[in-house]
Amino acid sequence: MHEFAYQEPRIIPLVYQPDSAHWFAVVRHLPNAIWLDSGHPGSSYGRFDIIAAAPQCSLQTRGATTLIQYASGRAEESAQDPFYLLKQLLPIYLPTQNHPLPFIGGALGYFGYDLGRRLEVIPSIALDDVALPDMSVGIYPWAILQDHSQQQSWLVINEGLSQTLEGAYNFLEIEQLCVAQAEKPVFHDLKQVFKSGDKSFEISDFKSNLNVHDYRDALAKIQEYIRAGDCYQVNFAQRFSAEFSGDPLIAYLVLRDALPSPFSGFMQLETGAVLSLSPERFIQVRGSEVETKPIKGTIKRGITPEEDAANAQWLQNSQKNRAENVMIVDLLRNDLSKHCANVRVPKLCELQTFANVHHLVSTVTGELKANASAIDVLRDAFPGGSITGAPKIRAMEIIEELEPTRRSLYCGSLGYISADGQMDTSITIRTLVCDGDKIHCWGGGGIIADSETDQEYRESIAKVKVLMDTLEREFGTGI
Repeated sequence: MHEFAYQEPRIIPLVYQPDSAHWFAVVRHLPNAIWLDSGHPGSSYGRFDIIAAAPQCSLQTRGATTLIQYASGRAEESAQDPFYLLKQLLPIYLPTQNHPLPFIGGALGYFGYDLGRRLEVIPSIALDDVALPDMSVGIYPWAILQDHSQQQSWLVINEGLSQTLEGAYNFLEIEQLCVAQAEKPVFHDLKQVFKSGDKSFEISDFKSNLNVHDYRDALAKIQEYIRAGDCYQVNFAQRFSAEFSGDPLIAYLVLRDALPSPFSGFMQLETGAVLSLSPERFIQVRGSEVETKPIKGTIKRGITPEEDAANAQWLQNSQKNRAENVMIVDLLRNDLSKHCANVRVPKLCELQTFANVHHLVSTVTGELKANASAIDVLRDAFPGGSITGAPKIRAMEIIEELEPTRRSLYCGSLGYISADGQMDTSITIRTLVCDGDKIHCWGGGGIIADSETDQEYRESIAKVKVLMDTLEREFGTGI
């Protein structure tokens, strides 16, 4: 991390839109468009949305190599640690107090689960059949921000950050685009706008990469490892895949209505897209305050209010689910302590309710040590303990042995790192990945000694059933 001479970003007020899809539609035609979406108004947990496109610099990691491309046209490859490269390319200004906006230009993108192979030695057993990069991050010197709490919207332009990257950037085009759009009427149904003309979306039926017998065999093996003392918990997942055609953004707009989630996002890639409806924060950094909120413990929503309340009460009283949560809290306390002091657990196994499930969510906090950065914290806690298991490295080895295919972006992270050191990242669960003409999503859960196999199998499907059912109902070909 190196500091740069700070230049106050320009903050240009825009017309607030209740649905940030309005603003994403404005810039979606530009390369590498990204929308970090709080799920407003359906989700009550989120506040800010961040939208950007056309990064001045991008990093794409595949295996041992990272391709760095600049808007000026220059490109280079590096075998260095991708997190180290990001620290070099994103100079951080450390102000005496936080900027009131969470993002003033900086890094936006994803860190896939398999990026963990750059940090730890993990065997290569599972089939690697998704062609997307292990990491895809852009450095964007501008962004549109919406604050749904204050019902305000801004265009943020950071010329100081832009000057640290080679070549000039055409901020005038961006500003004119946004200001002109502010005078147009609000789109009340973006889905209809995108479906019009030649835009469409179709999908075949989802199929799992594991049948129920293979799933049971894998869980039996995990419990053998647990009894042998190899591990305490392993997060195990199955993958559901389908074929699709058309514009993935249409699918995302429908999914965010069906499952509004506070750490959602849509990311347009060169050969695919990311559609994330995640309820889980990975790591947030605000000034010196660091927070992670692991989810462990899940039950589906009830059909009637009485059944729903009973399910929630059962989850809160479940010793098995609380044990899962506490194991991961201990792992994350250790991960945060590498770069944080005063690590605490202010909330343990708090009930949170979402459109499809109830979750147990804990909160772990710490204070960033001097000379440590948000990127350091992210790197040394990656991938998140809530979706690996404990101890982490052994759990990752078992995942590689027993899951038929690599996870790609699933259980990685999506988020931002601002030029003033602020960061917020998700755990990419409830996430779909479009790769060529294939679309994948994953459902999993933490397996411990007293996990009941059939219940775990049902839970792994229930977590993503609303996503698959919604797409098949709205866009399915029945094939």
